[in-house]
Amino acid sequence: MAKKKDDDRKIVADNRKARFSYFIESSLEAGIMLTGSEVKSLRNGKATIGESYAHARDGEIFLVNAYIPEYTQANRFGHEPRRVRKLLVHKREVAKLSIAMQREGMTLIPLKLYFTPKGIAKLELGIAKGKKTHDKRETEKARDWQRDKARLMRDKG
Repeated sequence: MAKKKDDDRKIVADNRKARFSYFIESSLEAGIMLTGSEVKSLRNGKATIGESYAHARDGEIFLVNAYIPEYTQANRFGHEPRRVRKLLVHKREVAKLSIAMQREGMTLIPLKLYFTPKGIAKLELGIAKGKKTHDKRETEKARDWQRDKARLMRDKG
């Protein structure tokens, strides 16, 4: 059986609500600039990216409002938990993302924060458009039907 793509990643934080609240049009992988105490804290696995977003400014992309708790053993060399962090993306991708964000209703949403097998912290960003309330109901209805259909198929055969 083929190995899944996510098997070799150690996922630190996952924004599960993003797929419910947004239509994800495309996604890309970006590096993230971290201090030493932030990396240590991420390895403990307590980070949250549920309320965060990314924005482009001066040809660079920044991650805003991501929570990486302070590392308790990093005495005076600690970090601020909700500081703005720079994302490492090629200039062509920054230009493409800036154009996509200028379109109506488009935003950059962090989907996953993980470590690669080499131990490098990466962030999966999604170019997304917000869902309306009726779209969210439609998604929930489809998910419930899939669950019921699977239950029926399992019981019948």
